[in-house]
Amino acid sequence: MKGTALTRLTGVRHPVVQTGMGWVAGPRLVSASANAGALGILASATMPPDRLREAVREVKCRTDAPFGVNLRADAADAGDRVRILIEEGVRVASFALAPSRELIGELKEAGVVVMPTVGARRHAEKVAAWGADAVLVQGAEGGGHTGEVATTVLLPQVVDAVRIPVVAAGGFFDGRGLAAALAYGAAGVAMGTRFLLTSDSTVPDAVKARYLAATVRDVTVTRAVDGLPHRMLRTELVAALEDTGRARALVRAVRAAAGFRRLSGLTWPRLVRDGLALRHGKDLTWSQVLLAANTPMLLKSAMVDGRTDLGVMASGQVAGVIDDLPSCAELVERIVKEAEETLARLTDVR
Repeated sequence: MKGTALTRLTGVRHPVVQTGMGWVAGPRLVSASANAGALGILASATMPPDRLREAVREVKCRTDAPFGVNLRADAADAGDRVRILIEEGVRVASFALAPSRELIGELKEAGVVVMPTVGARRHAEKVAAWGADAVLVQGAEGGGHTGEVATTVLLPQVVDAVRIPVVAAGGFFDGRGLAAALAYGAAGVAMGTRFLLTSDSTVPDAVKARYLAATVRDVTVTRAVDGLPHRMLRTELVAALEDTGRARALVRAVRAAAGFRRLSGLTWPRLVRDGLALRHGKDLTWSQVLLAANTPMLLKSAMVDGRTDLGVMASGQVAGVIDDLPSCAELVERIVKEAEETLARLTDVR
């Protein structure tokens, strides 16, 4: 496949991005994705800064290919983490929320490619005006925190609005999707759930089995976890949170918050501040504030500990159509080949 604006910008071989999923996108998955020719993104929000530096160095020991790191733009130590990326020579910085103009400027001055994730046209226009090098656009089909507009509607809006490379996310899992995204004007696709369901992913086998057994109807959007629209597999815990009264939800939230506080080293005031940052402009209960601050702990329970009864499993709708666990190398090769064949057929039709 010929290069695109994404491959030229980042130096990867193929216009495919493995997204920075918390507790999933660790050094093993990221390096496997990078070695396959995709842009692997290391998830750093669940790591203390010293562990972030160790993880970056571990990826560099496993691959010579370019890779990126996903950061929380609203984290109190975002500046320190940006400096780690610069010092370690990371190629790409991605953000789940729009970074400040100052952070973008600092990264760009150091030669780091800045690629925020957005869920609305106006957000893409804002970060483009601030100097972002590319933008990742996630439609409603995507896993985790998500919006309401489908990728097929959101993507062309953003492509028409900005003059920087646009990466499409939400609903992609094969080469036909990559061909469709390129036809819309995107420079590539980003996938989370599809890379989670590979043999290189460290997610426990029992958890992968839950994903593989899911149908499209088993992937739901709920506000019960942290008050925000969150796409995930419907599980016993999700059902319990949706049915639990405020008092019981608060007890559950405090217990989960205590666990994440011990794991992350955060103080209670810092944990509450992080939750309040997410609460800004939203009508969240105090239990949702705490759950918002320690949602990573709920993810860890499933993605690391294998406790699907105690954790949540963020998931794109594509979980309902995925039925295998290829290696990252097999997956990327298959997607690129299918995209090339699809585009060739379309050319022949003309």
